[in-house]
Amino acid sequence: MAGKLTYQQAGVDTRKAAALVGDIKSHVKRTQQQRKLLGAFGLFAACYDLSQYSQPVIVTGCDGVGTKLELLLEHDLLETAGKDLVAMSVNDILTTGGDPLMFLDYIGIAALDEEKITRVIGGMADYLEACNCILAGGETAEMPGIVPTDVLELSGFCIGCAEKPDLIDPTTIEIGDVLIGYQSDSIHANGWSLVRRALKEMPDDLVTPGELAAWLEPTRLYHDVVNDLKTSEIKPKAMSHITGGGLPENLERLFVGMGADLEIPSWNLPGIEKLLDYVDEEDRFHTFNMGIGWVAIVAEADVETALKAGPGGHILGKMGDKEGVRVKVRS
Repeated sequence: MAGKLTYQQAGVDTRKAAALVGDIKSHVKRTQQQRKLLGAFGLFAACYDLSQYSQPVIVTGCDGVGTKLELLLEHDLLETAGKDLVAMSVNDILTTGGDPLMFLDYIGIAALDEEKITRVIGGMADYLEACNCILAGGETAEMPGIVPTDVLELSGFCIGCAEKPDLIDPTTIEIGDVLIGYQSDSIHANGWSLVRRALKEMPDDLVTPGELAAWLEPTRLYHDVVNDLKTSEIKPKAMSHITGGGLPENLERLFVGMGADLEIPSWNLPGIEKLLDYVDEEDRFHTFNMGIGWVAIVAEADVETALKAGPGGHILGKMGDKEGVRVKVRS
């Protein structure tokens, strides 16, 4: 009937959304070079054949980019947002000893913007291709009046699998085991509510564009470390992705009745001392990764080999009988 409203007039264009699925197929294809879905991409759900596993255990993770996203949008770093989205979930899967198999995304936007969405998915595909994880599907939700016009909402979901005997078991940690830390590439995607508050309090020209760009580098994928450990036939007692809560909170959840005193190298990130000058001296260790984005706990006999797994390995300390994790910067 003439004069009746259409969905497009209400701010949602389903035809444009359908076309977008075709536009991103090249990115999807990049993530299926070795692993492939069972059935076609673009159906209502994705399937993966687990028959190659003899004792499959499914592992799952979900996360977002957090308030770092505000600055990524402001500085037009959409590919970085996609990489952060993948890394925050894939790294969590890797801590279990599992392989990241499939990734799904949720993108909320006021009105469909093919360029923005394609760039985010391009960044996702870069990281997914690197760790052999399939972009299995997702959801793009047009929500005019709910999502502001200059905002993207991002959430990521990863599904992995491990052979049951290969699962990492933190109950095997013993006093004397060694904590090996691997360097981060940046502040990563946590602690940005504090960073943004500090930036507002700093003089406008204190942090240079180059320094801020270094802070905004994407979260590192630690599949290289995990793959090197597997290739070397080292099974860590535990692994931890260092996110919000820093080294203390992310490590303390792994053991009971034990603890560790850690010495970490100075954080080699351009301009980071300017930020830390605005942050409480104790709270910084409970907020940021402080230059260490991944920790593997290994037997003392495996230390030298573990240090060569991926770039940036450092001995941080040993497990002891005093509970809690205490961190200081190596002088």
